[in-house]
Amino acid sequence: MNFSAIDYGVFFGYIIFIVGLGLWVSREKKGHVKDSKDYFLAGKALPWWAVGSSLIAANISAEQFIGMSGSGFAGGLAIASYEWMAAITLLIVGKFFLPIFIEKELYTIPQFIEKRFSTNLKTILAVFWVALFIFVNLTSVLFLGGKAIDTIIGVGDGSILMYAVLGLAFIAAAYSLYGGLAAVAWTDVVQVVLLILGGLITSFIALNHVTPEGGVFNGLSHIYNVAGDKFHMVLTRDNPEFNNLPGIAVLIGGMWVANLYYWGFNQYIIQRTLAAKSLAEAQKGIALAAFLKMIIPLIVVIPGIVAFVLYAQPEGTAIIDGVKEAFTKADGTLNNDKAYPWLISVFIPTGLQGLVLAALTAAIVSSLASMLNSTSTIFTMDIYKPFVNKDASEQNLVTVARITAAIALLIAILMTPVMSNIPQMFQYIQEYTGLVSPGILGVFLMGLFWKKTTNKAAIVGVLCSILTAFFLKASIVDLPFLDQMFYTLTITMVIIAGVSMTTSVTDDDPKGIPLTAKTLYTESVFNISAYIILLIAAMLYTVFW
Repeated sequence: MNFSAIDYGVFFGYIIFIVGLGLWVSREKKGHVKDSKDYFLAGKALPWWAVGSSLIAANISAEQFIGMSGSGFAGGLAIASYEWMAAITLLIVGKFFLPIFIEKELYTIPQFIEKRFSTNLKTILAVFWVALFIFVNLTSVLFLGGKAIDTIIGVGDGSILMYAVLGLAFIAAAYSLYGGLAAVAWTDVVQVVLLILGGLITSFIALNHVTPEGGVFNGLSHIYNVAGDKFHMVLTRDNPEFNNLPGIAVLIGGMWVANLYYWGFNQYIIQRTLAAKSLAEAQKGIALAAFLKMIIPLIVVIPGIVAFVLYAQPEGTAIIDGVKEAFTKADGTLNNDKAYPWLISVFIPTGLQGLVLAALTAAIVSSLASMLNSTSTIFTMDIYKPFVNKDASEQNLVTVARITAAIALLIAILMTPVMSNIPQMFQYIQEYTGLVSPGILGVFLMGLFWKKTTNKAAIVGVLCSILTAFFLKASIVDLPFLDQMFYTLTITMVIIAGVSMTTSVTDDDPKGIPLTAKTLYTESVFNISAYIILLIAAMLYTVFW
């Protein structure tokens, strides 16, 4: 990719602007020390549009642009279930989970565990989450981001990968460590516009170059006609990607485990809803995020399918020099995750290259900043404050949070080289998160909606879930990992129910949560949005079944 002076100006202008905006938003008033509520929850002052934008900016990152495009190259539109089912999941979170979280005035998801169960269980899960954010989430996003930049502005041989990783880490740290969630959330409003705009530009330009005749709609028609098997949401057993997306089980099984855990009980996602001005504002923000999720496959999955068609060269496809070599590794296997950065490097014209790279960087940086803030929030509020310094001042808590985020980022940077041999990074993230997420989801679901659930049952359930997950993964029966997640969740909930009923000395646990119609009340804006989103999802699955 040959960057012009204009492209460099756009790209570096974005970096200076976004860092400056983050620092300006989070500036401290003279004589005033920022407290933990400001740092971790943005002073609980976010409006709905900031909540919705920040949810998407935190979610959409290199694992979507690079990893999901790579999965689109390999398996097609079926990977979009993660996005379209996420839209429905967001509605469930807004209706059934969020009212309870906000009512309990939570800073962190582990705090819910403490209020509902015990400090011991909260600590176990807090340690797990910190480790997961550092060794899976931060590390994979940094690696994928570095890999993308290496392909786009380097030569794709890894020569500038670590420089790119360090650059992304610096940009994210420059404002998020200082300003906390306020800096992250308000910059996300700008970044989500940029990442969607840049994503659409890439998709349209790529489609325009699929055929010799050109034209976006002509290109879309061509890839649908010549790669029709890539446009099925429900895969059959003979599809090579069936183990990653096991047919109808995606719709009624493990995908719900992945989505409910991610959107309902993932700190770096749910934290921005806890920072909303009110429950109603948080729910409207969730509805906005759900609408945006419906269009994400257009900007991350379709480019992967375009790259596949250009690689496969069916009749009527434009011939691009070097396409076979670009996706073929030295050992003869395919480099699926190269799809998106390759499209950018080949097709985006001078003048737009800087904008598209800035959009991709915005997606990466916003997710990194969110993960850093949430890692520091959990460590500070759930580990440091209760166990190291119970009488810590507000200033001390903020200082510890900043140091924690810096250390987490340093560890993730050092771990990035380990990621270089993973073929489909998006699937890797889902699979290894899936070893522990079903047990945690089971604990939360039982704790939220079954008042008989006891602390002892929750601890036994979450520990057994990890053993169950590893057993199913190592089993001689080759189960798709989404099926493994669904079975692990089911077994965990049965264990929790059994232990609760055999050890409880009362009909309902004293910490059980009473649910009323008032608690689960939602306003008309949210309800109407929910019906529209459900209708759109039903239509999409009907058309692309």
